[in-house]
Amino acid sequence: METKKTGTTTVGIKARDGVVLAADTQASLDHMVETLNIKKIVPITDRIAITTAGSVGDVQALARMLEAEARYYRFTWNREMNTKAMANLLSNILNENKWFPYMIQIIIGGYVDEPTLANLDPLGGLVFDDYTATGSGSPFAIAVLEDGFKKDMGVEEAKELAIRAVKTAGKRDVYTGDRKVQVVVITKEGMNEEFVEF
Repeated sequence: METKKTGTTTVGIKARDGVVLAADTQASLDHMVETLNIKKIVPITDRIAITTAGSVGDVQALARMLEAEARYYRFTWNREMNTKAMANLLSNILNENKWFPYMIQIIIGGYVDEPTLANLDPLGGLVFDDYTATGSGSPFAIAVLEDGFKKDMGVEEAKELAIRAVKTAGKRDVYTGDRKVQVVVITKEGMNEEFVEF
């Protein structure tokens, strides 16, 4: 069976007062651009979101599972599931399916108790970090993040860095879109989404 090359770039940054997630908005399949307007950052609750790199269907199925688990947790315990707990839950789901893995890379970020950012691989490997990138353009994006990240940076500065990282990847990775970036900022006040065009 012939495999088709797809790609994307998503980044996450943990700031002093929140989390910033950013992604290009192009969906590609082999040498074809299928759309320039896909959302690759999916809200799970009003305080937690995931980025998508890989199989769209797999990510949609996982997002539905996480949304249901978050609602069940809130109903059972009368409080919100925090980002670390959700990241560990997702890690367990992915690991349980390692023989027939979900073909994805996911960044999960949120602010429930504190700003939290994690990267998950298809087999459930979980790394909590201050910044990360996934997708075919991640080598270019991570270089920008590595150069520009500061431990005490605010949300606005992190947002500018995230946009620059995705934009740089879009210039060098043919599978990453270079026209628009979806940006989601999560603070203790809630979640805000915007689209930045180049």
